[in-house]
Amino acid sequence: MKLGVLSDIHGNRVALAAVLDDMPAVDGLVCAGDVVGYNPWHADCVDAMRGESAGLPEGVPWPTEAVPTVMGNHDRAVAGETPFAFNGMAQAGVEHATEQLSEEQLAWLADLPDERRVCDDRVKLVHGHPDDPDHYTYPDEFGPDLLDDEDVLVMGHTHHQHHEVYDDGIVMNPGSVGQPRDNDFRAAYSVLDLDEMTVEDRRVKYDTDAVIEAVEDAGLPRNIGFRLVKGQ
Repeated sequence: MKLGVLSDIHGNRVALAAVLDDMPAVDGLVCAGDVVGYNPWHADCVDAMRGESAGLPEGVPWPTEAVPTVMGNHDRAVAGETPFAFNGMAQAGVEHATEQLSEEQLAWLADLPDERRVCDDRVKLVHGHPDDPDHYTYPDEFGPDLLDDEDVLVMGHTHHQHHEVYDDGIVMNPGSVGQPRDNDFRAAYSVLDLDEMTVEDRRVKYDTDAVIEAVEDAGLPRNIGFRLVKGQ
């Protein structure tokens, strides 16, 4: 069984469309949180993860059913629950998402769990860390001690793509679809093969100029768009 693994889409419909176009054949998708924030297409990205593709641009293989997703810190802030210490760009994105999303979309965000297990509990999804959803677990903290009884632990939050294979299983972060911060501007995602217990980390180019223009048109801080060019 193969899974397409996403995280930190952050309202970037252009990057998400590029990832879905690039993705090889998989048996399903999962998302490690932060569907919204920063970039201006929060509603479209929420609908994509909800499997509600009717209003999305044609010609993209949007999900046709709901994608198992956990709650990220931006999702939580937009849903109106536990606050998080945000910088100016992040706060602007949260406010923009709150204004843009419908009550139904906000309710979907509010219902997201901090942890989710899929594939007969073989895969555990969290956003930051198994013990703290807001902790930034960078690659130098990866280790088999992060695993519980699952075969694969998927984390997001850092926007750094990385995975490690241990005797006890796999610890992985697919990187960020919508705002990479590992000095590579290309949208990041991974393909997890549960039969072979392997991970293929993938990157795909997308039209960052279109995102920069949309950020400015939405009245969001300009650096939200410009930082995408450097992957920072």
